Amino acid sequence: MTGLLTLGEAMGIFVADGIGPLDRARGFTLGVAGAESNVAIGVARLGGDATWLGRLGPDATGALIVARLRAAGVRVLALPDEAHTGLMIRYQRSSRFIQADYHRAGSAGSRLTPADVPATEIAAAGIVHVTGITPALSDTCRAAVFHAVEQARAAGVPVSVDVNYRGKLWPAAEAAPVLRDLVSRADVVFASPEEAALFVDSDDPVDGLAKLGPAEVIVKDGARGCVALIDGERHALPALTVTAVDTVGAGDAFVAGYLADRLAGAGAQRRLRTAIAAGAFAVTVPGDCDGLPDRAELAALSGGDILR
Repeated sequence: MTGLLTLGEAMGIFVADGIGPLDRARGFTLGVAGAESNVAIGVARLGGDATWLGRLGPDATGALIVARLRAAGVRVLALPDEAHTGLMIRYQRSSRFIQADYHRAGSAGSRLTPADVPATEIAAAGIVHVTGITPALSDTCRAAVFHAVEQARAAGVPVSVDVNYRGKLWPAAEAAPVLRDLVSRADVVFASPEEAALFVDSDDPVDGLAKLGPAEVIVKDGARGCVALIDGERHALPALTVTAVDTVGAGDAFVAGYLADRLAGAGAQRRLRTAIAAGAFAVTVPGDCDGLPDRAELAALSGGDILR
């Protein structure tokens, strides 16, 4: 295998219809969520090989996750667990604010351990992608992430890290040293300016992150586009102008676009253009992973600039 390998918690998600307090919701839509599984789906839809690894419970939600990932073309390494599969409830409190309530404490996904990560899978990957979400879930999850990263480094497999800080999962003071340590072991790192500021003491988040060691630093900044330092060369790309319907999942789509083109051997500018277009496409569709595009859709959005 020369594609993406990622590990973490995939969850069921109930998204409330309409805008307003949760108790005013007219109904809910059931879907699949999880940063790592979103990235795997995004890479697969762009024609890359992608594998997701994680623990799932013996319930309908776990079965739904497996079915959705496989339908998207993702290779699934689902480890059975007796605990429940994690859930998230998301609702739009106002036109500007989206709220998410997690039900993942003690979940199957939070019980991932280093023993769950096969060395053979790591060594065969083209890139190993992890996020700052999984280390927040439990001590064993944190150990599993760092174990996967160290296995990849020992095998000469590039490591990708999306900082993806979630304040509802752990406080900044606890997260900062762990995230800094994780980034220092990465070859590719993605972060927002606010995430970088958690553990980088610099007015320039790109330079600050690069000083920790990664050869490829990409700072994603929403509607302002992105700034990157890739193998010593600085890049800045504006965002595409689209009508946003749902901004959740845009960062995962961005990461998927970049990694899909990196795995395909594309140059830095092409990777970033694909990332920008994938993130823009994702915000035009509701749902965490429902808006992840294929190559033809990206070409249509970008006026043919993103080649198939």
